[in-house]
Amino acid sequence: MGSFQTPIGMRSSNLLETSCGYLLQELQMIWNEVGQDHFEREKVLLDLEQECLEVYRKKVDAANTSRARLHQELAEAEAEFTHLLLSLGERSLPGRPEKMAGTLKEQLDSITPALREMRLRKEERVNQFRTVQGQIQKISAEIAGQSESEYDDLSSDIMVNENDLSLKKLEEYQTELQRLRNEKNERLMRVEQYIDAVHKLSSILGTDSSMVITKVHPSLNDLCGITKNISNSILAKLNSTVESLDEEKQKRLDKLHHLGKALTNLWNLMDTPYKDRQSFSHVTGLLSLSSAEVSDPGSLTLNIIQQAEAEVKRLDHLKASKMKELFFKKQNELKEICNKSHMEIPLQSEIDNLINLINSGEIDHADLLMSMDQQISRAKEEASSRMTIMEKVEKWMLARDEERWLEEYSRDENRYSVSRGAHKNLRRAERARVLVNKIPALVDLLIANTKSWEDERKKTFLYDEVPLLAMLEEYNVLRQEKEEDKQRQREMKKVQSQVAVEQENLFITRPSSSARRTSTRSVNGGFSNAMPLNRRLSLGLQQLGPNSINSGTQGISFIKEGKKARGQKMFARPGLVSHLKDETASVVSTFSGPQSP
Repeated sequence: MGSFQTPIGMRSSNLLETSCGYLLQELQMIWNEVGQDHFEREKVLLDLEQECLEVYRKKVDAANTSRARLHQELAEAEAEFTHLLLSLGERSLPGRPEKMAGTLKEQLDSITPALREMRLRKEERVNQFRTVQGQIQKISAEIAGQSESEYDDLSSDIMVNENDLSLKKLEEYQTELQRLRNEKNERLMRVEQYIDAVHKLSSILGTDSSMVITKVHPSLNDLCGITKNISNSILAKLNSTVESLDEEKQKRLDKLHHLGKALTNLWNLMDTPYKDRQSFSHVTGLLSLSSAEVSDPGSLTLNIIQQAEAEVKRLDHLKASKMKELFFKKQNELKEICNKSHMEIPLQSEIDNLINLINSGEIDHADLLMSMDQQISRAKEEASSRMTIMEKVEKWMLARDEERWLEEYSRDENRYSVSRGAHKNLRRAERARVLVNKIPALVDLLIANTKSWEDERKKTFLYDEVPLLAMLEEYNVLRQEKEEDKQRQREMKKVQSQVAVEQENLFITRPSSSARRTSTRSVNGGFSNAMPLNRRLSLGLQQLGPNSINSGTQGISFIKEGKKARGQKMFARPGLVSHLKDETASVVSTFSGPQSP
């Protein structure tokens, strides 16, 4: 054991002095004893020397090889360590000295733990990369629409680039993974939205949503229990399916709108009771709704459309039988509006022509009723525009009636007598005078309003087919002539009073019986002969009362003729001695009593 603790050089010299020297001495003794030749001895010693050199050379070569191997291992370890540092993106390993010292084995022993730790780190980092890349491949496969079997085939081929295992690269993969996860979640949300839309639209249209969804792709049906396909093609198919369902929804809604309007029109035309309309209230309730507002389940089913079509068809057949009745009803409504507003009523020949067209079927019922509704609407609009004027016309008519009554009342000689109802007539006469005094202003206002109406409408204002302005102007002419007649009668009454006074004075100065008889006879004869003309004139004025609107020209001509005849009788009176007496006799003959009560 002591020999192993001595240095190598001392161990070799001792070995020569002991073992080799002893053996050499023993060999010399053998040679001496044998008598070996000197040349042979030299040759043996030379061989021994060569053999010793060869053994030493082998040992040195083995030592050199071992040293080279240690250098190589150390270099490889350092290279691997450096590569791991670079691939992991780290500058150094904490705890490992930057500069190594000592023998090769000591250096190798110092780097081995660090290298082992770096290898563990690399393995852990590779697993992280493989996990992230595997998830990226899986989500990418799901986005691409690949099946699970196809994904399993791809997952076994995950290749990790071990030359770049840095945290930066790992973060890039993780960022890509997060982006793909967000895209996947977004696609899943879009798929769910499309599926919800399909469910809602199918519920509204009355179709099986599961069949529609399964037709797009079986994975979208939850009952299949497989991962939903979220590929671009599936999203495009879902979008196309929702759009087609929306189009179908809009198409059915438009059809129900058309049917609802048809039902409403037919109900209004035939005055269908509210109770009978209730069964299709769900159809008419859709008229005011847009496609986006319709969300009730089963509101646009084919069954509802078929029922509405059948009802419209039934009402169309019923409408044909009631068309004449509806037409006559609207005709009567139009006549009532025209009569109430004293407007012109359509000619009966036109009505008969429309009835013939209805019987022959050459006119569309809807167009006919629409035309009648338009005429009624225009008639109502014109009646509304005539309302203000018609109210004043009614006031004017009432005032004219009171005016005629006041004239008759003024001609009654017993109006002041004490009799039953006389005080009522007096009060009515007072009110009538107030109302009659307002007639000129009312007529002027009527003329102004009528002219304004005619200028605005570019047409003549007719009252019972007679121009209202002509009636008003005729009334003004008649009223002016009446006023002139009253003025002349008042003047003649004054002249008559003067003549009576003069005659009375004459009788007093010459009291002759023959003269008195002559005067009395002439005066009485004047009154008796004037009565027929007075009656004719009053009769003519009465006739001009209610009928003056329709025959105003005849009334004016009648009054003119009466005035002419009255003038001829006044100037044809004989028996008076002067022109003044002739006028007095004419006044007496035409006067029918006082003009004011």
